[in-house]
Amino acid sequence: MMIYLLLALNIASIVICHHIAKSRGAKTILWAVLGAFFGPLAIPFALKTKSRSSVD
Repeated sequence: MMIYLLLALNIASIVICHHIAKSRGAKTILWAVLGAFFGPLAIPFALKTKSRSSVD
């Protein structure tokens, strides 16, 4: 039962990191992988990334 909880937490971390990166214009695949490796610990770092500004 515990393994399913940890798996669900890891998947949720991947989705959250991907969503944060997408909204900030960062590399989504990179942050999804970081979310997979580091789990919930990657979420605060994803939140601290700077938004990519468009240069015209």
